[in-house]
Amino acid sequence: MAYPFQLPELGFAYDALEPHIDARTMEIHHSKHHAGYTSKLNAALEAHADLHDRSAEDLLSSIDSLPAEIRGGVRNNGGGFVNHTLFWQVIAPGGASAPTGDLAAAIKAACGSFEAFRDKFSDAAGTRFGSGWAWLAASSEGGLKIYSTANQDSPLMEGLTPILGLDVWEHAYYLNYQNRRPDYISAFWNLVNWDAVAGLYAAAG
Repeated sequence: MAYPFQLPELGFAYDALEPHIDARTMEIHHSKHHAGYTSKLNAALEAHADLHDRSAEDLLSSIDSLPAEIRGGVRNNGGGFVNHTLFWQVIAPGGASAPTGDLAAAIKAACGSFEAFRDKFSDAAGTRFGSGWAWLAASSEGGLKIYSTANQDSPLMEGLTPILGLDVWEHAYYLNYQNRRPDYISAFWNLVNWDAVAGLYAAAG
């Protein structure tokens, strides 16, 4: 996908993730927040026709080479566009409770067990100060890294490929969970679409 970027569809109804994420939160998150990042990314790029054939992922991967006057706009809004597009892909109603195959083996190699991975990822999400994301990201060699980033920063900016992300901005959970971010993180594990995550891992190698 290249300029002008379009708001991607969710692929499921706003209420499909209840009770873990409520319909009103999903509607606002998708139709307001994600739509806002999309339109502001397009606005940042409008006068830069030489960048119109590049994907948002490519722009983030080479963020330091972009013109200084749009670098911040692409970082924040391109990051918001890409991060949310991934988020909708890796959550779904009624998915498998754990990964299998190559992804499961890679997680075990990186963390020792799936349970240890969940704890580490949850800790990254829970200890991110302020707004940001928790990530499971893959290197080109197949290794995995679990960490968090501030605001809308993406692992793509560090040469990594995000394959699982959790939005811990308050807009992602506050209507239902208020200040109880740990409860939101716990609920997230009921929603992970491990087939999608495995596909992203395979493509990253």
